[in-house]
Amino acid sequence: MPDAFSSYGFHVDHIIPVIRHGGSDQLENLAWACFRCNTTKAGDIASYDDDTDQLTPLYNPRTQTWSEHFEMDGPWIMGLTPVGRVTVRILEMNAEKQVNARQLLMDTNRW
Repeated sequence: MPDAFSSYGFHVDHIIPVIRHGGSDQLENLAWACFRCNTTKAGDIASYDDDTDQLTPLYNPRTQTWSEHFEMDGPWIMGLTPVGRVTVRILEMNAEKQVNARQLLMDTNRW
């Protein structure tokens, strides 16, 4: 969700959480994240990909390219790789409210 349309604003997210996983406060470990993504991610850094049954890290916006792991299919965000699929699932990127909000933004040429 674009920051301008987010009800709660964006937060600084620790890509690798400090307390649970020993991440740092250095810039390379910080990302600008919407409230929903930040809170659903919580302390997660990886999960099992359903297609490969492999433990897979979540997407890292500091070291990875969005278009290599995700694509839009209308208002839905589709994971193209294990990293993308795990991230979409863990962050609940296609929750009904999120999809509806993206569709509204698309319908009004704001996405």
